[in-house]
Amino acid sequence: MSSFNKVIILGNLTRDPEMRTTNSGLAICKLGIATSRISKGNDGETREETVFVDVDAFGKQAELIGRYFTKGRPIFIEGRLRLDQWETSSGEKRSKLCIVLENFQFIGSARFDDEPSDMSYTAPNSTPISLKRNEGIAVSAADNVLDDDVPF
Repeated sequence: MSSFNKVIILGNLTRDPEMRTTNSGLAICKLGIATSRISKGNDGETREETVFVDVDAFGKQAELIGRYFTKGRPIFIEGRLRLDQWETSSGEKRSKLCIVLENFQFIGSARFDDEPSDMSYTAPNSTPISLKRNEGIAVSAADNVLDDDVPF
């Protein structure tokens, strides 16, 4: 049986990214994204449906997101779904779907107004990525860590 697990989402951060580092030095960034869809119902009324999603990023991608993103900023994300399961202190079983980030892209340029006009990032075994004002940048999991390096 074949399977395919891919998510593409464009939205705004619902909170500032939460950064931490594992004992082995791997950066982990947790962020929340909200995305909205506007549609018209059968009655002609316009409706807005907002979806809130938790996202986990690792390695260099996590560091970049933690450094350049704040609450309200737009971000374009590609990733895969992961089911998190846990038990509360009262013994209730809980679960939620979240996204494990594989690629992301900066959207817009307002965040970079206080930064130098040219920033570069060179991932291992890749070509340099140059970021200038009013340009987008895409960062891939291939520039980052392998799935085997992710502690989940």
